[in-house]
Amino acid sequence: MIKKTVENVTIALEGVKDGMTFMLGGFGLCGIPENAIAELVRLMVTDITCISNNAGVDDFGLGLLLKKRQIKKMISSYVGENDEFERQMLSGELEVELTPQGTLAEKCRAAQAGFPAFYTPAGYGTEVAEGKEIREFNGKMYVLEHAYKADFAFVKAWKGDEAGNLIFKGTARNFNPCMCGAAKITVAEVEQLVPAGELDPNEIHVPGIFVQRIFQGTNYEKRIEQLTVRKTT
Repeated sequence: MIKKTVENVTIALEGVKDGMTFMLGGFGLCGIPENAIAELVRLMVTDITCISNNAGVDDFGLGLLLKKRQIKKMISSYVGENDEFERQMLSGELEVELTPQGTLAEKCRAAQAGFPAFYTPAGYGTEVAEGKEIREFNGKMYVLEHAYKADFAFVKAWKGDEAGNLIFKGTARNFNPCMCGAAKITVAEVEQLVPAGELDPNEIHVPGIFVQRIFQGTNYEKRIEQLTVRKTT
């Protein structure tokens, strides 16, 4: 067995440099790699490109990197919930590439599987398709989309073992599985780290072959973006 565990987030992020491209799992604030983001803030890496569904909120998640002006370009599908993201985009301080959500996921999966590109009908006839190859299949038009190229993928799982096998809980599964193995190095942080062999093979969502480094994270806040409660009578 190849042991993938590292002692902490500092060791897990060794090799991170300015100007790199990172994939970060999560949807909203659900299933985001909080420890990895905090370490990126501490390292003060700059001019980075982030591939993520969205950019957290102003004071949490990727919003922390935006606040420090560490992100040069965001590749995402959703801008809402983050006023600083919107401000930097509209002012021209931040380069933004908006991508249909399904296309973003598929571009990660293509990279994971080793496919250089794929055709999708999403975005045909819109700005998304400008400058891209268009082909017709069975009477329907498709846009050629290229797989992502990233230096690191940072994901967060509920449970993992020393071999890098991962289990996600509920909706925290989101973009995390398709980003595993989609970059040169995949770093997984988990809430529970167990010895190899303890996980039920039938419950594993991502096999360890897609993960290069794994560590047990700490101090997860698990914030709720918009908490709505019913008024008492």
